[in-house]
Amino acid sequence: MPSLNGAVVLVTGANGGIGTQFVHQALQRGAAKVYASARTPREWDDARIVPLTLDVTDAQSIRDAVEVASDATVLINNAGASVPTAGILTHTDDEIRRNVETNFLGPLFLTRAYAPLLSGRDGATVIDIHSALAWFAVGGIYSATKAALWSATNSLRLELAPEGVHVVGVHVGYVDTAMAEHVSDPKTDPADLVRAILDATERGEYEVLADEISVQLKAGLSAPLDAVYPQLRGSAV
Repeated sequence: MPSLNGAVVLVTGANGGIGTQFVHQALQRGAAKVYASARTPREWDDARIVPLTLDVTDAQSIRDAVEVASDATVLINNAGASVPTAGILTHTDDEIRRNVETNFLGPLFLTRAYAPLLSGRDGATVIDIHSALAWFAVGGIYSATKAALWSATNSLRLELAPEGVHVVGVHVGYVDTAMAEHVSDPKTDPADLVRAILDATERGEYEVLADEISVQLKAGLSAPLDAVYPQLRGSAV
């Protein structure tokens, strides 16, 4: 089963609340090195943490990062973007493109770039951060991109399994970070989320449903659409 002990980990979006927890908790579990990547990486107070410039929406930036961090054994696709409004028809062109490029194309292209390097390496793992909103289309383009990433993760899992690469998909509702500061609903502590993800990864699990809302939404996928979305009842036909 995958283990963080001795691993070389690359975390995207490492400056944020979830990313910071991935960096620290990977080291706590014995990681030998963590590449803490961001568009503008910050300084860290641990020699085992290597700041890495990476914009997942830029092809050259991905190539440069893979060249520098070619020894990675664990890739954590954590970087994400969101939108201030929920209506997919009200998003600007820039909002739509930014979410598609950051939430879907970025992790897909980065994983594709790393696939040949991860193949056959001990403990090779990819962790993709989806969202409970991938299964509940109330987040506009954010929901759409997370649903697309969920599907891509399933494809990547099938294609990389024969190469010995373990692929984990994570679903979670609101997390207590800057991205959800406007939300009044219950939020998961980033430390608890990352602990659950890494526990599940080291147990060899493929999917993490990190909170009750994720459990409920997945269970509801087979329900009639007007049960999932009651607002459809009585709508014009």
